[in-house]
Amino acid sequence: MADSASQLQTQIEIKRSHQEKELANLPIITFPETQGQESHKAKAPFFKSRGRKRGTDTWVISVFVILHVVAFAATMAVNDCWRNSHGDCALKMLGRLSFQPVSENPLLGPSASTLDQMGALRQTFLKEYHHTWRLFTCPWLHAGFIHLILNLGCTVLAGIHLEKEFGPVRIGIIYIFSAFVGSLAAALFVQNSPAVCASGSLFGLLGAMLSGLIRNWNFYTDKSAAIVLLFFVSTINFAIGLLPYVDNFSSIGGFISGFLLGFTLLFTPQTRIVAHSKAGIFEHNVKSSINFKLKLDRPIMRSVSLLFFVLVILGFLAAVLQGLNISQYCKWCKYIDCVPSKRWSCNDITTNCETIVSNSQLTMTCMGHGNFRVFPYTNISQARMKDLCTLLCS
Repeated sequence: MADSASQLQTQIEIKRSHQEKELANLPIITFPETQGQESHKAKAPFFKSRGRKRGTDTWVISVFVILHVVAFAATMAVNDCWRNSHGDCALKMLGRLSFQPVSENPLLGPSASTLDQMGALRQTFLKEYHHTWRLFTCPWLHAGFIHLILNLGCTVLAGIHLEKEFGPVRIGIIYIFSAFVGSLAAALFVQNSPAVCASGSLFGLLGAMLSGLIRNWNFYTDKSAAIVLLFFVSTINFAIGLLPYVDNFSSIGGFISGFLLGFTLLFTPQTRIVAHSKAGIFEHNVKSSINFKLKLDRPIMRSVSLLFFVLVILGFLAAVLQGLNISQYCKWCKYIDCVPSKRWSCNDITTNCETIVSNSQLTMTCMGHGNFRVFPYTNISQARMKDLCTLLCS
């Protein structure tokens, strides 16, 4: 009799354990608090998984990061500083992948001619040669190793969180469209020097994070810390855009795109209850599933945001196809994209140099102000001669 009671008790405990596991896997449902009762509050950390597996959450961002790394490696292989610049390189131990001198590229990257060859934007390419295909290649290019590390590091920080929160499809859409809108914005202000637009997609993610924070304002805690973090990341990456070759207008266009698409797509995130002791910078309270959904699913807001996004992308595209370049009418806009310094050049004017070959030496003289330089070699490509002439005349 005692054995039967013990077996029955064991079966009850096993069944209870199974029921508890099943309940743990169910979505969290709470009900509006009754009068005089305290509502149950649940915390969900912003930068932690909401119950999905990491491997399936972040595949979109992982693919984009890998593509950017491959594109940069291919760019440096094509650049081949050791051969094309005759060993006048930074970090020579890297051989073919060594960088151009810091005076030529302060971000430790390729030459201007290599960026042109790989698909960077330039005013002459769009206006005279109508290379509209560069609008799709420039978002995958980085100006240098420093630009690559900062850009991809922040992309991983923002993208992994957003992908876990809202899924790969919506974040992939925001990433791609922000990259394209960023390249369109860059084309409207591009100067006669190479411009890469990889920052457009990053700023699209940052814009989406901001719109997500605004949409869920009543549910987030420590909102000031979240805004400070977004401001810090945006400022650092925008400051990189003040160096040569990195286009800041693509960052502005990408941010606008991500901000509008965030209001359109980022609704009903996955939420799970976690202990209050695990609270982080970004958290939100779920008062009730009904109120939560009503707060997030605002069809009018989504419709208006989508309308504005369509108007922005169509307006930018029409202006670019018509050959409009706002930099011709805005003389100070170039300082948003590149700030001149003694350590680098923001020269975007057409330069001419006289070259004289004698005794296995090449003498190059700038026709603008007469500066000259003697190079101990003569086997140099026309594209590389253009790079050296630009540096000499800066």
